[in-house]
Amino acid sequence: MTGNRPSNDRYIALEGGDGSGKTTLSSALAARLRAHGHDVVEVREPGGTSLGEAVRELLLDSVHVDPWAEVFLFAAQRAQLVREVVAPALSRGAWVISDRTYYSSIAYQGRARGLGEQRVREINEMGLDGVVPGRVFVLEVDPGTGLGRQDRTDRIGSESIVFQEAVSDAYRDLAGSEPDRVVLLDGGEPVETLVDRVIGALDR
Repeated sequence: MTGNRPSNDRYIALEGGDGSGKTTLSSALAARLRAHGHDVVEVREPGGTSLGEAVRELLLDSVHVDPWAEVFLFAAQRAQLVREVVAPALSRGAWVISDRTYYSSIAYQGRARGLGEQRVREINEMGLDGVVPGRVFVLEVDPGTGLGRQDRTDRIGSESIVFQEAVSDAYRDLAGSEPDRVVLLDGGEPVETLVDRVIGALDR
């Protein structure tokens, strides 16, 4: 894709701990944009392609996955998603709203699993070839509250509170180091208020 890289201005990612409300906000934001006449593609990670959905099952439902295997499985499904879905959508002028992106791996595997945030970032960015979200919105909720919201607890979502707190700290640090890209939102606010805040941030 080098040389024909699409604009990332319409590529939005929603991040946060487990149970923070990303999926709900993704649907509401997509509905708002469609109501204004925009073409919108919603994707989720892991998933979004045949390969990605198979990897999703391996990552979330396996009894044990080695931490480095976790990193490379997440990175592989992202590379596939970008080439198969995200880049073509951006090229035709659509908005892309992603429920998670590689910032999850930076927070979860890089920080909480202790594998190194920069190493995990570099592994993921090699496969994305610059097709990365223009803006990343992080929903902040208390980790205990987030875990209690989950309808179904998967392997990663069932990690300890200490693990989830490390994830939250990583997101805050990312927002501090990349203020032009990463925006923190109060996950306790009503979903329509959150949609307003996202739209307002994009307008700015």
